[in-house]
Amino acid sequence: MYLNTHSYYSFKYGTMSPNELLEEARTKGVFTLCLTDINSTAGCLEFVREASKYGIRPILGVDFRNHLQQLYIAIARNNEGFQEINEHLSKHLREGSPPIPSGAPQKWQNVTVIYPWEIYRKSLHNLLPHEWVGIKPHEITYLHLQKESLPKNKLVALVTSTFRHKRDYNTHRLLRAIAENALLTKLEPWQLAGDVDHFYSPAELATIYKETPQLLLNAERIAGESGIFFDFSDDRPHQNLKTYTGSETNDFQLISKLCQDGVSYRYGKPTRQIQERINKELETIRAKGFVAYFLINWDILRYARSKDYFYVGRGSGANSIVAYLLHITDVDPIELDLYFERFINLYRTNPPDFDIDFSWRDREDITQYIFNRFPNAALLATYSTFQYKSVARELGKVFGLPSIEIEEMNTSTKSGKVPDQLVQKIMSYSQLIHDFPSHLSIHAGGILIGEKPMTYFTATHLPPKGFPTTMFDMVLAEDVGLYKFDILSQRGLGKIKEAIDIISNNNPADPKIDIHDIKRFKKDERVKELLREGKAIGCFYVESPAMRMLLKKLKVDDYLGLVAASSIIRPGVARSGMMREYILRFRFPERRKDAHRVMMDIMPETYGIMVYQEDVIKVAHMFAGLSLAEADVLRRGMSGKFRSREEFQEVRERFFNNCCEKGYDKKLTEEVWHQIESFAGYAFSKGHSASYAVESYQSLFLKAYYPLEYMVATLNNGGGFYKPELYAHEAKMHGAIIEAPCVNKSENQTTIDGKTITIGLGSVKDLEATTIERVLGSRHKKGLFLSLEDLVSRTGISLDQLTLLLRVGALRYTGKTKQRLLWESHYMFGKMGGAKSKMQEQQLFGLPSIKDFELPALTVDPLDNAFDELDLLGYPLCDPFLLLRDIPFEPVMASQFPAYLGKTVTMLGYLIATKNTSTLKGDAMHFGTFIDQEGNFIDTTHFPQVARKHPFRGKGFYRLTGKVVDEFGFYSLEVSEMEKEALLSSIKMQNA
Repeated sequence: MYLNTHSYYSFKYGTMSPNELLEEARTKGVFTLCLTDINSTAGCLEFVREASKYGIRPILGVDFRNHLQQLYIAIARNNEGFQEINEHLSKHLREGSPPIPSGAPQKWQNVTVIYPWEIYRKSLHNLLPHEWVGIKPHEITYLHLQKESLPKNKLVALVTSTFRHKRDYNTHRLLRAIAENALLTKLEPWQLAGDVDHFYSPAELATIYKETPQLLLNAERIAGESGIFFDFSDDRPHQNLKTYTGSETNDFQLISKLCQDGVSYRYGKPTRQIQERINKELETIRAKGFVAYFLINWDILRYARSKDYFYVGRGSGANSIVAYLLHITDVDPIELDLYFERFINLYRTNPPDFDIDFSWRDREDITQYIFNRFPNAALLATYSTFQYKSVARELGKVFGLPSIEIEEMNTSTKSGKVPDQLVQKIMSYSQLIHDFPSHLSIHAGGILIGEKPMTYFTATHLPPKGFPTTMFDMVLAEDVGLYKFDILSQRGLGKIKEAIDIISNNNPADPKIDIHDIKRFKKDERVKELLREGKAIGCFYVESPAMRMLLKKLKVDDYLGLVAASSIIRPGVARSGMMREYILRFRFPERRKDAHRVMMDIMPETYGIMVYQEDVIKVAHMFAGLSLAEADVLRRGMSGKFRSREEFQEVRERFFNNCCEKGYDKKLTEEVWHQIESFAGYAFSKGHSASYAVESYQSLFLKAYYPLEYMVATLNNGGGFYKPELYAHEAKMHGAIIEAPCVNKSENQTTIDGKTITIGLGSVKDLEATTIERVLGSRHKKGLFLSLEDLVSRTGISLDQLTLLLRVGALRYTGKTKQRLLWESHYMFGKMGGAKSKMQEQQLFGLPSIKDFELPALTVDPLDNAFDELDLLGYPLCDPFLLLRDIPFEPVMASQFPAYLGKTVTMLGYLIATKNTSTLKGDAMHFGTFIDQEGNFIDTTHFPQVARKHPFRGKGFYRLTGKVVDEFGFYSLEVSEMEKEALLSSIKMQNA
């Protein structure tokens, strides 16, 4: 009877989660239920997965609508019918596609279609065998009044179930107002569901349809003929493409041959240990059915190499020697003694993770190749959910509150002020709507490649990226046996690739760099020095203030140390206190005696401390005695994806029970569990950290020997952890001369000639791409620009775009001051009829000549350029400290820290970065990164009391007072007072 129900995956319409819908059905004694969300199958797999827990037989369908006009309900009689529905819906979810037609496809073979009575009345078409006319509860009383003939034997009860109670209906109204961006009081009736669309009990429906019981019987007949099945069991077969060559035998022969070919390249002559590891992995891969998964990754990366694309393979798959031999990763698992069972084991249902990073310039082509090469591919979706504060703001608008009251809403409870009745209502519904799915988004890099068409599992939509995208997320994909390929974008790889090209052009006599010669980089003394001293600005993953601090504390200068540091820095390890403990055990060997004997035996390399993600499996298996299957459930649960699931809770109990049986002290067990719980979801696998370390070494080598070229590549690839200003500063610290953009020298991107770096035109704020194309196109074709008039005549530039170029100094080749050029440009455009004059007009009538007027003396402030650069580039090209008025104190420099250890000093710092965090009690505190007048870093700590009293007030200069402290050789300032200093521009503005 329940053939038209909605969950909250009818986005901004429905109000119940699939579980709430199922619970409502069970409460009312309903044991067959059909989910038909509006133009959506986002909740279907979750609905089927959860239904058995409620003793309910699930059916799937779609409520097809144009906007909110219900056209027909399509109900899948079986999985093939669900696929037919998905294919139909997918055609109409693509941008630019026609609206959903008023009639359902006639060719459907496995679908039941129900037309609402009001829709059928307009067409009165001959119904096909699988088509019905739905009569809603409120329409029964009018049924006998209709004069037109109705197909009596084709009528069915159509009960739309969207709400449980009035609160759900009110929530629906609020969601609709948000969706329509309208005041609640301005919503039209057609923009809302009827309040009759609530979940009736079977007894209520029997009463409503008592004079036409056949309609209920017809509904039960349709439900009885319909069904759906997806395998969510632990031993389900995966649904990825099962063979690469078309034959499992041929697949295994191919992967075996590729491994043997790879051995000679990677190892020369393999040892017995290597060959045994290869054989063990291959047999496990074949037993689990993952051969095609490896070969697909190999195929993608073979294409990447053919196009000379840089990439890094990481993730748990980096623990695999097969992946190493197939060039999926560059991490040698034998060298690093990587834990095989983290990568794959016979109890693991999902394949290993291969996160493949490409340059941001190359990734789109790789994605296009995948979709061309493999027919059943789709991008993976994520759900963007409503968050409490954003919902409160939206509801404030819906109720017509002014913006100032909306902002005050979030502070009223914190200040102790009792909110009024309306605000209380907004807060209550904000909490209710919190975590509702708002709309579909796209996973950062997940691509599914299935054995079956993706429409077997879901409808697909076509977002701006232009590739079919699922309507379910990664968790549900894995539950049903679809495992993603991660094709990710990373600017660090673009930096490395471009740096090599820039180095070759700027240093033509130097030998070509083999960027894959990692063994050489690991031994290089310059690289070791950069690591030990944390001088890695611009270098992948090791440039952040936290990483710079850790490297200096550890004095890391080798590969294994960097691999460990890459995982230790992750939030979980740091927050659990184990990062500090690792540093202590690293620096002071006697401290290692504190480690529990079993933990030390399991993880000798990291002194008994869990550092890597696979340590969870090791500890669970070897310390607590869990099976590998249970240990893997624990690892996955710690990621946050499964923490609330029953299987995770069961394994958690088993962990504590086993530790108790082994006689471990309860405090020890709780401490070990705390370590697992606090970091496993954040820490890297060792292979993943090793992959990161390889890329770090590549960038460190380039920085060590070619710092200027590497900084140019960094600027051209979106920077890194910091803003462009710091990379320009770093280049200057290495002797670069940095020049402002110039129409006669600059390209779109920043360039270097010898030691002179010229900022690219693309760095100028608000300078349009078409303007840059015209300027560069004319210069490359016709030569340098000779004058202001020549530039305007040849490019047809508008006055506002020309003004940007003049202000940034891009016409300094004329020898005229910026002020003179600005005056001349306004005179010229005034004669041409205004700032909107076009190229065609200039060619027809020519440019007016600029009279050689005697201008009054124009005041030229040497710092005018700096302020224009600050506005248009985001930073001044001169020493930023020149922008300060005189400082009435002598600041201490960072280079003097050792002499002032333990003393209170006052420093002057230019703010580079801040990190906001909180104490264990939840109090806000901050870390700051500044540079001083010598160009060195000042690292600061702002404890809660100071953070409240002396907050950061945006970019600029700060007077910092505090105590100099040293921890493991890393100096920093514990701030007690902080005051922002005024710029010269502020004085100029006041005088003006």
